[in-house]
Amino acid sequence: MEIVCVQNRRTVANDDGEASKSISVRSAEKDVRCETMPPIPDRIIGHEKICGELLADIAHDNVSHAYLFTGPRHLGKFTVARWFALRILADGRPPEELESIKDQVERLIHPDLLSLDKLWIEEKQDDWKMIGQYSNISQQHRSKAPLAKTDTISIEDIRSLGQRLMETGSSKHLCCLIRSVERMQSAAANSFLKVLEEPPPRVVFILTAESEHAVLKTVASRTRIFRFHPLPKKAMRSLIEGHEDDDGAFAMHLAQGAPGELLSLLENPDALRSKKQLHSQAKQFWQARTLAERLSWIMTYADSKKDPEELLLHLALTLREHPENEKRAELSAAYMNLVSGLSTNAHRGLLLERFALAVESPEC
Repeated sequence: MEIVCVQNRRTVANDDGEASKSISVRSAEKDVRCETMPPIPDRIIGHEKICGELLADIAHDNVSHAYLFTGPRHLGKFTVARWFALRILADGRPPEELESIKDQVERLIHPDLLSLDKLWIEEKQDDWKMIGQYSNISQQHRSKAPLAKTDTISIEDIRSLGQRLMETGSSKHLCCLIRSVERMQSAAANSFLKVLEEPPPRVVFILTAESEHAVLKTVASRTRIFRFHPLPKKAMRSLIEGHEDDDGAFAMHLAQGAPGELLSLLENPDALRSKKQLHSQAKQFWQARTLAERLSWIMTYADSKKDPEELLLHLALTLREHPENEKRAELSAAYMNLVSGLSTNAHRGLLLERFALAVESPEC
């Protein structure tokens, strides 16, 4: 859940690429029949400039054939993508049809909307009803031998998507949303590249990824890229209304500018409580007086079932709070070595043990 309010003025380049001019987003809204078009939903927060430019693309009949939204998780990239698809599909439609279009988009039953989001994964994500709330591309092939065991987008997924791209519909455009395109296998990415090189008529791809560099360069180069950034605390302050206690402040601190993460924490008290405990343990790790104390906690993460990303996040946040400023640089070096090591196939237990030893004697 996120929120986006379009700012009153923004800058766009003219058709000749000359000096840009300032236009009112209100006038862009008016150009796309703002009086009847679906407004920006309350679940989007921030990203005003991006939303303004997307509205202007519709207003000027300049919708690109492919967009790529990049940025860390939980910033609202896919939420903005769904909203943008709704605005595209509603553009030019009679006012009496708009409520029906909005309902169809929300339920993923609009004939001109394709979404590849959650994937079927054996024993991990095999509830077809739940998957159908996020993806409307056939995934039956994933439940046949060899069974899909990861969140990777395969070439079979791209082929299944391709069969739907040539369908005819009632709208000017067919919007195809793909979350986290960096999930594509090499063969899948190359197959998708061919589609981007010769896009089917009227198709608009709206893709998301955590990092532009994680996407095949030739794929990214054929898209219009919008970079999403973490939001300042003041932009998210409205989300903690009713939580003006330690929980609200801690959740805000932990979210690190990601409104989706903030709302998820506030809506799940048990998860928030668990993260508070982990944060406290991470703080104690830095302040421990003996190697044995450090090892007793850090080595619990040698278990491959435990998420190292959670560990790294809380170690980083609590390191910033470390009272001894003069030691922080040396401790940071040890932490960065751990981050680098965990990104490889090195033995996790050995990495954690070396990290604890380095923290015990940072001058080493």
